Amino acid sequence: MGIIVQKFGGTSVGTVDRIQNVANRVIEEKKRGNDVVVVVSAMGKTTDQLVGMAREISPAPNKREMDMLLTTGEQVTISLLAMALGAKGHPAVSFTGWQAGIKTEPVHGNARILDIDTGKIQTELQQGNIVIVAGFQGMTEDGAITTLGRGGSDTTAVALAAALKADKCDIYTDVTGVFTTDPRYIKNARKLYSVSYDEMLELANLGAGVLHPRAVEFAKNYGLPLEVRSSLEKESGTIIEEEVKMEQNLVVRGVAFEDDITRVTILGLPNSLTGLSTIFSALANNHINVDIIIQSMTEAQTTNLSFSIKNEDLTDTVKVLEKSRDSLNYDRIEWESGLAKVSIVGSGMISNPGVAAEMFEVLSANEIQVKMVSTSEIKVSAVVENGKMLEAVDALHDAFQLSDSAVKA
Repeated sequence: MGIIVQKFGGTSVGTVDRIQNVANRVIEEKKRGNDVVVVVSAMGKTTDQLVGMAREISPAPNKREMDMLLTTGEQVTISLLAMALGAKGHPAVSFTGWQAGIKTEPVHGNARILDIDTGKIQTELQQGNIVIVAGFQGMTEDGAITTLGRGGSDTTAVALAAALKADKCDIYTDVTGVFTTDPRYIKNARKLYSVSYDEMLELANLGAGVLHPRAVEFAKNYGLPLEVRSSLEKESGTIIEEEVKMEQNLVVRGVAFEDDITRVTILGLPNSLTGLSTIFSALANNHINVDIIIQSMTEAQTTNLSFSIKNEDLTDTVKVLEKSRDSLNYDRIEWESGLAKVSIVGSGMISNPGVAAEMFEVLSANEIQVKMVSTSEIKVSAVVENGKMLEAVDALHDAFQLSDSAVKA
């Protein structure tokens, strides 16, 4: 007997019928002789509806009260699933994030998990109960309710699996696994049967919505096997592990993309040794994530600095920079929205030079202008116009032969 953690997303629990289906999947695992902990998201579009109501009241709702509001969505799901399991003859107990012992940092809207006290969960498992935990939420040391940000239920599931020393964590979703790119937009996308932690971490950070980056970090740090699989179809999914055993022939293993990108440029910065640290420390202290960074010297011996952020962070970014204008002594700020980021990812890129050159040749051949570039050992990202995003993804997906049947071997 082992411990299996299962996570079901909002689509998987979107209706009462689907909750009944989830209950059946949980029971199947229980009948294999395992203890089962289930992490669930809010039903369907519940979170979006709650956000919509809040914004009808205030265009900028208080973040603490938003956490109080949004955590109610998961409470509905956990109680309904516990009822469904009980009605099928399998006793279950539901816990909110704080009842499950999930302790977070004091940041509303995007908190990180600091610790998990698994005592209550362990007690219930020892009594033969199935434990259901609300994803996406936790509590600070002083008792404030927090949420974990986008994809937080994935993080909850993997963190719980690590804390419980579970044998495996299964992430159930509305797709059958991790694909070479998003199959909703690129019809020739193919399912990968295994992906390394590092590749999945890059894909997740670069916009692949199937797993949250923090969840992959937890899994990598604890050596925890993950499987992304369908909640509706009974077939094997994609294994995320340290070493990929299949599809070794693929240099590039996936194309990720995300829109709503803004490029911010600070013009006329003095050539100060402390200027960059001041800027990025201030942004970090305000929980603004910066992605691609480009610095260039001018003939006037000043510096121009560009970086990319999400559109939603633009207002806060401008406020932070204007607040520091006197100390930074720059000329002006400019920004360009309506951008997107397209990335190729693959551990095979380390030993195959020329991949970046091929990527830029493909984009040039399709008359797609590259506005910013970022690279690492296993990825190359390019910022392009939002309207050209899917065209770029499609062209790169074909160029690196990700539509070929070999991907499915």
